[in-house]
Amino acid sequence: MYLSKRTYVKNWNFQKDEEKHKVTVKLNGKSRKDVKSKRISHIVEEVGYWRKANHIHSWFVENVQKGIDKCQESFVSLERLTELRDLCKEVVERKGDDDFISENLPTGSGFFFGGTDYDEYYYEDCKETIKILDNIIKDEEVVSNIEGVYGGDYYYQASW
Repeated sequence: MYLSKRTYVKNWNFQKDEEKHKVTVKLNGKSRKDVKSKRISHIVEEVGYWRKANHIHSWFVENVQKGIDKCQESFVSLERLTELRDLCKEVVERKGDDDFISENLPTGSGFFFGGTDYDEYYYEDCKETIKILDNIIKDEEVVSNIEGVYGGDYYYQASW
């Protein structure tokens, strides 16, 4: 399961030089001739990865993908990512409160989904999710304070 950030970096003729991005792709220290800087419009970064964190996947399916789970790429707003981060924090704080946890961040079963117990793996996935999302939120706060610079768009996608 992947969370990616897509940042728009296309340059336009009307922009001043200081407003333009410079993107270079190199391999072994040499510029790639097949990748043209002028044609690059977005940079895509992998900003989150989960393995067998079925409760995190289930949250994305229910709260972002409208219940449809077909490994599709789906836009996730920063508000939704903040919501997930805050929920994971509350789950960790309420460790052992299985009624709250099973209602708010339940496990899900299925192909390649891992265990469905509220065990140490479950809580470790929550803690890792908090770290991933804290970094994203912090980066977006930094970017929001720079005039003329916009943050990225986030996309979730599962892959089985």
